Amino acid sequence: MSKGRGMPPRGMQGMNPNALQKQLQDLQQKMMDTQAALANETVTTTVGGGAVTLVMTGQQKLLEARINAELLKEGDQPLDIEMLQDLVVAAVNDAIEKSQKLAADRMGAVTGGLGLPGMGL
Repeated sequence: MSKGRGMPPRGMQGMNPNALQKQLQDLQQKMMDTQAALANETVTTTVGGGAVTLVMTGQQKLLEARINAELLKEGDQPLDIEMLQDLVVAAVNDAIEKSQKLAADRMGAVTGGLGLPGMGL
């Protein structure tokens, strides 16, 4: 059976283009709303037994960084600066991972696992 000109692709026959466009617009609006809501959702990470704590939004914006001052004055030996730097790096990386997972979970709930291009959060 040959395909005629102007025939919709297989699986698209009988679909109302206006309804499809409306569905896509609704999905786009939900995605934009979800992205905006991620600005108000946060993740918190703590490393080094409480030495460094970070709070980050679902849009990967760092809101708060706390360094436990007591650990800086630990006994006669202050906390090694290189150790503190390593802890900050570990905390930032963990916070980014958690934030990206939060965003992917929220966006996945909106797209329903459609596997849309550009949705690999």
